[in-house]
Amino acid sequence: MKKLQAFSLALALGYGLLGGTTLYAADASKGPLPMSGTPGQGFSSEGLKKIDTFFADQIANNQLPGAVLAVAKNGKLVIFKPYGYADKASNKPMTTDAIFNLASMTKVMASVGALTFYEEGKLPLNAPISNWLPQFKDMKVGKVDADGNLTTVPAKNPITVQDLMRHTNGLTYGGRGTTPVHKLFPAGSAPAAVQYTSSEFIDKLASNPLLYEPGNTWDYGFGIDVLGIIEEKIAGKPLGGVLQERVWSKVGMPNTTFQVAEKDRARLAQPLSIDPLTGKPQKVDILNQTVKFDCGGSCAFSTAGDYVRFGQMLLNGGSLDGKRVLGPQTVAFMTSNHLNKDIKNNVGGTEPGRVGYGFGLGVAVRMERGLSAINGNVGDFTWNGANGTIFWVDPKEQMVVVMMAVAPGEIRKVHREQLNAVIYGALEK
Repeated sequence: MKKLQAFSLALALGYGLLGGTTLYAADASKGPLPMSGTPGQGFSSEGLKKIDTFFADQIANNQLPGAVLAVAKNGKLVIFKPYGYADKASNKPMTTDAIFNLASMTKVMASVGALTFYEEGKLPLNAPISNWLPQFKDMKVGKVDADGNLTTVPAKNPITVQDLMRHTNGLTYGGRGTTPVHKLFPAGSAPAAVQYTSSEFIDKLASNPLLYEPGNTWDYGFGIDVLGIIEEKIAGKPLGGVLQERVWSKVGMPNTTFQVAEKDRARLAQPLSIDPLTGKPQKVDILNQTVKFDCGGSCAFSTAGDYVRFGQMLLNGGSLDGKRVLGPQTVAFMTSNHLNKDIKNNVGGTEPGRVGYGFGLGVAVRMERGLSAINGNVGDFTWNGANGTIFWVDPKEQMVVVMMAVAPGEIRKVHREQLNAVIYGALEK
């Protein structure tokens, strides 16, 4: 048992041996950002050990198959490590070039892509989306009477581009509720992209009544998927092509895509076969499915190295290595709260860690410190993925944190809080 625990710890820390080669040393010879020349770069040595121990325990106790952690501070990479397994069923060790489905972390990239058109005057935030998608011109809002019957009333306001980006559009995910309106919508972004082409998807959404009046309630849903299709209409190319041209190629994200090439599919990280909380079999369908359109809400794939560069670009005010994606004022606008006092803020209802947050353009933005179950500073911004990926930027700490893992289900919310605790606990100031 002691030998097994020692091996689990070594593997989780990224130092397991395969054919006499040290996995982490071989895997991290070149980081996605400059490596810190200062030991710890603001992290204590004891704190860094606790981070390693956290992952070792999670992996040894079958709470997590494996992960890649990338942490940058002051523009330098402090941590860039693989932990555990890319595929535990086959004892395949995790490597830093492992590929993960981003799920909703796709939304942040699609929002940045949209803001590049905004900066060109091609995508005003207050413009009705019916300017590009006339199917949304005369929307209705669903109402449920005392007998549980669904009726509709004309929407008072059009859905705007801003409504798409801040989730105040009423285009709800069907999987997030049981009302008669929820039952009319697809369950989520990836299932919708597997079932429908982009034109079929738009027709489906536009034919349904909205859950809320546009502009008055934050509710998670299909807004960024619709935004991505508008980007495609403006550019005349698929969303993957838009983001490649306007974001990924400039930031330096060669492993980020909507379509994983056959030669790279062996790098796809896999989940545990059993959900550690429910004990039931689990899988991540999108890993083995083909989508019919590049869904901006969920369908992209990436690596920790690519995404930490993306986060550093945002922290830098829209540029990295001399290449600019957005202007600094646009990034400041994006990462400000866009939910005014007249908009019902349901962001905290997504999970305990979102209490105290508002929402910007594609990201949640911390408005107060101390209400959330998750540590941080006013002005930090974040969004995560349903399959276990985690991302946040803390401008006060000049820190970017990315954890890539395949841990779907409710345990992903546990990992967000736990990772946050060990990261902030390791800071020396």
